[in-house]
Amino acid sequence: QVQLVESGGGLVQAGGSLRLICSASGQNTFAMGWFRQAPGKEREFVAAIGWTSGEGFYADSVKGRFTISRNNAKNTVYLQMNSLKPEDTAVYYCAAGGVVTTTPNYWGQGTQVTVSS
Repeated sequence: QVQLVESGGGLVQAGGSLRLICSASGQNTFAMGWFRQAPGKEREFVAAIGWTSGEGFYADSVKGRFTISRNNAKNTVYLQMNSLKPEDTAVYYCAAGGVVTTTPNYWGQGTQVTVSS
């Protein structure tokens, strides 16, 4: 069993940056990722990273602006978000295991990111 806890969300102006943090407890050798859900929209994939690979995989909408990374010693994954846009406003969820880009096994509770224009 894996428990995921997100932090780092908040309110930022367009063009600004935020860093989300996901802390995992329990056995975690899984690929991990981030999803987001805006009001009235379905949850969508944002980024993912493997257990051993340092290379991230991104949705087209965030490619070049967001960077996913992980520290396995700290059981933590990060999402650095730069050049934020109002359309990035959403609840961001950490995910792990399963097919992490589509059907993860584990979810965090989410953290709100609001980008003002």
